[in-house]
Amino acid sequence: MNAFEKDLQLSREIARRTAEAGGRAMYVGGMVRDALLGEDCKDIDIEVYGLEPARLRSLLGELGRVVEKGASFGVYGLEHSGIDIAMPRRERATGARHTDFEVSVDPGLSFEAATRRRDFTINAMMRDVLTGELVDLWGGQRDLEARVIRHVSDETFPEDALRAFRAAQFSARLEAEIAPETLSLCARMDVSQISRERVFEELAKALLKAEKPSVFFRVLREMDHLKEFFPELQRCIGVPQSPIHHPEGDVFAHTMLVLDCAAGLRERAQWPLGFMIAALIHDLGKVVATRRLEDGRIVAYGHEVEGLPLCEAQLCRLTNQQKLIDYAKNMMWLHMRPNVLAGARSHKKKTRLLFDLSVCPEDLILLSRADASGNQDRPYDEGYERFLRERLEDYRRVMTRPMVTGQDLIRAGLQPGPQFSGWLRRARMLHFSGQEHDRALRQVLAEAARERSEAEVPRSPQSEDTKSPE
Repeated sequence: MNAFEKDLQLSREIARRTAEAGGRAMYVGGMVRDALLGEDCKDIDIEVYGLEPARLRSLLGELGRVVEKGASFGVYGLEHSGIDIAMPRRERATGARHTDFEVSVDPGLSFEAATRRRDFTINAMMRDVLTGELVDLWGGQRDLEARVIRHVSDETFPEDALRAFRAAQFSARLEAEIAPETLSLCARMDVSQISRERVFEELAKALLKAEKPSVFFRVLREMDHLKEFFPELQRCIGVPQSPIHHPEGDVFAHTMLVLDCAAGLRERAQWPLGFMIAALIHDLGKVVATRRLEDGRIVAYGHEVEGLPLCEAQLCRLTNQQKLIDYAKNMMWLHMRPNVLAGARSHKKKTRLLFDLSVCPEDLILLSRADASGNQDRPYDEGYERFLRERLEDYRRVMTRPMVTGQDLIRAGLQPGPQFSGWLRRARMLHFSGQEHDRALRQVLAEAARERSEAEVPRSPQSEDTKSPE
């Protein structure tokens, strides 16, 4: 029995004891929705009606150590369990932030009053833990079958502005349309006070769970909510590309195609979230690098470098995860090179140097594939990935051979200083050129000696610029 099955069994025992005490336990939220979709759900959320907080806590204590996940909000858990057990509650917004809510637990709240505070009809359904009875007061099952995202209440829905991003996320994940009235409400929300952590959480769900994550961004664009958290991405709208190489349209259109192609590859990635983020930001540099030449051609020379500050600005607006930011910048910097080298069937030295610069060569190969696939006219050449995978194996073999290290240089008499890193880089270049350790070391030492000798030669007076007194 796996952990989820154990939690299911435990949830039934909680429901049984709740019923004996005069209450009723209901599955709520995503578990009900996903079950109707025929999808697995990892999270079990229960709401317990008809029991006072102290009685519920005592009942739970009979089954294990109670974990308070929000006692003032009536939310509990059990140690070594993934179940969330909540009590029905009333909420009233007191400010613009997500923490600005006045909450009061009410065990006697009706199902209608309790579910009215939910965001969408598809999330407002409940199912009796013991009997399996579905309680659907807002038409959630109908909307789920029709693939429609519809808000529950005109009054309570706008109280949490994050729901605009949740609407976009569910639209992408469920391949669902947002009801016009819900879209209109979302467009009018002030989302500026939402914390970046909450927005990033919805972004990650869209990137990792949707077959077409582009829907998330297209919906936000329709709501006019790209500007608050994705202004660098918004700037891609209308930036032209060469119609020969990018018949799909502007940089935003290309980015969305690449993102959807990346979604088909993310299970192969070493870091799926980082990989999807890299696909999202890879061409931000075209915003500042795009030029139209005199002959009419549109180019974006150096966009992989010019985009690095934009990449950092965009991601710092969403997260403080420096590892993720560094990964994405590295992927942006290198994303053009794999396909160029594969197309030219470049020498091994070049592919070795490329993979040595990459923080994750496996994901870089996949990003280059997604980038090339983001062109509606030219199918991806499978030979490119085969070539790059073969060269990655070559790089790994080369990396197992002895390489000149800093200790080698110090033992040979060189002292650490401003030129030391240059000597190490030279040794690495020689290694990737195929030179054995000892030969590479001798060459670096010879070049270092020549540099020192040239530096010690006194400057000739004749080399000085002199001005004639005339």
